[in-house]
Amino acid sequence: MSAIKKFQVTFDCADPERLARFWCEVLGYVPQAPPEGFATWEEFARSRPAGEPVGWFACSDPSGVGPRLLFQRVPEGKVVKNRLHLCVRVGTGLVGEERLAALEAECARLVPLGAVRVRLMLADEENESCMVMQDIEGNEFCLD
Repeated sequence: MSAIKKFQVTFDCADPERLARFWCEVLGYVPQAPPEGFATWEEFARSRPAGEPVGWFACSDPSGVGPRLLFQRVPEGKVVKNRLHLCVRVGTGLVGEERLAALEAECARLVPLGAVRVRLMLADEENESCMVMQDIEGNEFCLD
């Protein structure tokens, strides 16, 4: 049996395009091209029946290395802590004050985009420091 090499991460959300564009900024991803036959996402949205929003939006790593991210509209809001979260690797290989500085710098970049800083978890005997954050819909993610 061959190993799976590619996968997609799917987010349930209220506003797929807004959340996708946030994650494009966080990760350096690019929005997926609009559906075939449409020059822009706005054109596609205008083609929908009145009042029916576009139900999904996707983005991908322009280098082709990272997974595709799909954002799909769901009627219910987020209620409890995520069972899965993304770890944005900004401090790989860094330790101590240098790592903390990298985490703080990335946090400072993301907060104006709508991210919320939740807490800084300082290094212990087993783990290096990381920062818990929330995206614009309240989904937890970590800077590590």
